[in-house]
Amino acid sequence: MTATAPRPRPSRTGQPSRTGRPSPAGRPSPILRPSPIRRPFAAVALLAALFSLVSGLLLAGAGPAAAHAALTGSDPQDGAVVATAPKEVTLTFSEAIAVGDGSIRVLDPSSKRADTGVEPKDLSDGSTVRYGVELLPGLPDGTYTVAWQAISADSHPISGAFTFSIGAPSETTVALPSEEVGGGAVGTVYGIARYIAYAGFILLVGGAAFVLGCWPRGATARPMQRLVVRGWITLTAATLAMLLLRNPYTGSGKFADAFDLDGLQAVLDTKPGAALVSRLLLLGAAALFIAVLFGTYARREDAVEKRDLTFGLAVGGGVVAAGIAATWAMSEHASTGIQAGIAMPVDVLHLLAVAAWLGGLVSLLVALYRTPDIGSEAVRRFSRVAFGSVLVLAATGIYQSWRQVGSWSALTGTRYGQLLILKVALIALLLAVAWFSRRWTGRLTDAPVSAGASVASEGSEASEGAAETVETADDVDPERAAQLARQRAALTATKKKRIRDADAERSGLRRSVLAEAAIAVVLLAVTTLLTSTEPGRTEEEAKGASTAATAPAASGPVNLSMPFDTGGRNGKGTVRIDIDPGRSGANELHAWIDGGDGKPMDVPELKVALTLEAQEIGPLPVAPDRLAEGHWSASNVQIPMAGEWKVDVTVRTSDIDQVTIDKTVKIG
Repeated sequence: MTATAPRPRPSRTGQPSRTGRPSPAGRPSPILRPSPIRRPFAAVALLAALFSLVSGLLLAGAGPAAAHAALTGSDPQDGAVVATAPKEVTLTFSEAIAVGDGSIRVLDPSSKRADTGVEPKDLSDGSTVRYGVELLPGLPDGTYTVAWQAISADSHPISGAFTFSIGAPSETTVALPSEEVGGGAVGTVYGIARYIAYAGFILLVGGAAFVLGCWPRGATARPMQRLVVRGWITLTAATLAMLLLRNPYTGSGKFADAFDLDGLQAVLDTKPGAALVSRLLLLGAAALFIAVLFGTYARREDAVEKRDLTFGLAVGGGVVAAGIAATWAMSEHASTGIQAGIAMPVDVLHLLAVAAWLGGLVSLLVALYRTPDIGSEAVRRFSRVAFGSVLVLAATGIYQSWRQVGSWSALTGTRYGQLLILKVALIALLLAVAWFSRRWTGRLTDAPVSAGASVASEGSEASEGAAETVETADDVDPERAAQLARQRAALTATKKKRIRDADAERSGLRRSVLAEAAIAVVLLAVTTLLTSTEPGRTEEEAKGASTAATAPAASGPVNLSMPFDTGGRNGKGTVRIDIDPGRSGANELHAWIDGGDGKPMDVPELKVALTLEAQEIGPLPVAPDRLAEGHWSASNVQIPMAGEWKVDVTVRTSDIDQVTIDKTVKIG
């Protein structure tokens, strides 16, 4: 029996369709209509593009990861000039740090190591965090460079350098890297991986919670399954990338070092490395949870058994989700600073609330666009979950803001505080849009009532076309049969889409939820950037400590007036000395000598020496040059550090008549 090709009939528009079937008047053939799955793909692509744009803009202004521990002091101080070589160099930090071999290096003017090369000694005392390295004996005079690198308690790398001089400053050949640790291409990729990890966590936890708590029938929906699985894959891949990049991120900045086994072992011995490994282990348990949720749970029909399984999955999934959230809390901001014991569980609650709200929001968006049968009760359940999440976010966010900012000046005067203000503004905008979503939710019904006769008519015409196709299905070859099957599927999907789109309430809800999701993408980018920015409280404390360490004890130049009497003829007079700016570092010294009659007095010789007796520094000689009658000057007078300095002045009025006078003054 030979197959007979179906006889083409003219369409109502006078043109045959591509399949040879008539198309309804004024409409293209159903097989040529856009697939209903393209719009959600476009929405997801739009959100991804928005996330990439915002992340790029924020990263562009962020630079390297901000230092969360800061250098607040050193001995010798930056720019100091000491008379003799110190036995060790010490550095003081604003909070706990992790150091290793080579974390503090002292380099002589020729770039050779001037320290003993051993691991820095922990000299911390109470709340003071201090580390030091011993110097080699017999160091020559010149300028020495101290280069340091460490990891702050909240996992971020920090580095810096300063100089001091022995005897007198000199030229140095030390060349330090122009790029800060944690920057460059490795730092950028590591930062992107952190962003992606947060996004994956939100999709994984929020999607699973939405299915389990709001829409149990969604466990059988392929779009929901793909959303949660992709969240798991995203978080796992990002965590692996961060683990491999951790060594170059905190060290050399070279991608090749990602596969250095010794470096990887060193990373595993740190708190951030242990957190990343723990996250991977918990993701293994999460994979088992996903398998049960979309396998056994989705197939379960008995109501009692399903209720028991729901309880078990909720408890087990909650423990796993809290454990994954804790891997951030135990290694970042919450693990250091004040009240760390309270801050870490609060941070876990904050992350879970974010995931339940934003992840559930994305799940609802996918369900509204990709599944035709999500009911109004599921939407209302999520509305209640979102409301509870917002309450938790408000409570935990207020505490975190107080802990990380601490003052109004830090809120407006630091980068962390400014980002926090932006985050609060985005949350307010998100809540405003959510209010419109709640209004649409209140109008939502399970059965669309506004489809009208036109939709029913279109559905009937589509069914007739499908019936005509079925009549000839037995007479065509397998390839043609497959094409007809695809056509039937397209007709069915098109019919469902028309019905959904005809429901004004459901369409309005989809639009408002899409707007919420777009704002949530920006909010997630800002929140992630906050975790890599130095907290306002820490920044202000570090600035205060640094200012206190370097602030001058006396304001303005130092002015001295010292009478003298050499005992010879015309041996009486007064020396006036100005030291400008009168603080540690380089200064200008001017001396004026007045005779007993108050007129400038010319003397054969004038010498000055500075001594800091409390630190056994000096006397440091100063040899001023004669500029004019009674006026002497010396430039680049190095004062190593602040303190009570004794100024010795020797005045010679003849070959045999001279006297040394002194006065103690506080110099900053």
